[in-house]
Amino acid sequence: MEKRKLGNSDLDITVLGYGAWAIGGGNWEFGWGSQDDADSIKSIHEALELGVNWIDTAAIYGLGRSEEVVAKALSEWKGARPYVFTKCSLTWDESREIGHSLKVDSIQREIDASLKRLNVDTIDLYQIHWPNPDEEIEEGWTELAKQVKAGKLRNIGVSNFDVSQMKRAQAIAPITSLQPPYHLLNRGIEAEILPYCLDQNIGVIVYSPMASGLLTGAMTRERIAAFPDDDWRRNSANYQEPKLTKNLELVELLRKIGNSHGGKTPGEVATAWTLRHPAVTGAIVGLRKPGQAAGSLGAADFKISDSEAAEIEAFVGG
Repeated sequence: MEKRKLGNSDLDITVLGYGAWAIGGGNWEFGWGSQDDADSIKSIHEALELGVNWIDTAAIYGLGRSEEVVAKALSEWKGARPYVFTKCSLTWDESREIGHSLKVDSIQREIDASLKRLNVDTIDLYQIHWPNPDEEIEEGWTELAKQVKAGKLRNIGVSNFDVSQMKRAQAIAPITSLQPPYHLLNRGIEAEILPYCLDQNIGVIVYSPMASGLLTGAMTRERIAAFPDDDWRRNSANYQEPKLTKNLELVELLRKIGNSHGGKTPGEVATAWTLRHPAVTGAIVGLRKPGQAAGSLGAADFKISDSEAAEIEAFVGG
């Protein structure tokens, strides 16, 4: 699988990475419904077997569960160890209520807890998950820079930051990477954020390239209607009318293009589209069950033509 250097780091990452949000399961505010840990582990191993060399998780995913599952999967993995990326700033209490903190003491607790759950001595890339509270960005970024010098973190990055927030962090210490949402239904980062990252040598690893499953080709109205109550997508505008009908029509256009290239799935076409942008280093692909990688990771070696991209973008913009 093709590799690209991540920003100012010494990490050469594959253009696709394993996204571990959904394997955190349900029973929390941004959950995906019930999840079998054995399926999660098999899906991680499958992705690694197909060449993926990094896993992106976060402490908040499943309130620690995702990090623990990633650790178990890696303890059973016999091949080369992948890079492990995780995040801070979202915290929770005993009642599972989620809060936000970038205070020094909170970040120190989060780093130590993630190191323990992941069963590692150093985290390859540690990211501020959300720039909240905004007034604590400088305090939090300063502490992350200190933790790099202390050896607990190898590289530090940000997620969901805008350009002004990145500039504030850069005044303290360099940013290795940005992790923003980017897919055909959410192109807001194209105007300012992606050009800035390209200019500043900030690596970009995009999340939700398949719009959280909507563009995979496996989503139907019936499946959406049957989402469990603890699947956050029930409340997403892209999964509801008036947007849903056009979004499903977009999937059929992606399917047509994929079929003309030997049966690439709509999700692979959608993901390959994100990788076209010169600022994008890699894309995060969420997998929950064994077998899903076969219909997702083909995006790594698939190039969309300029005419195909124009056709897709005309449909989205029309």
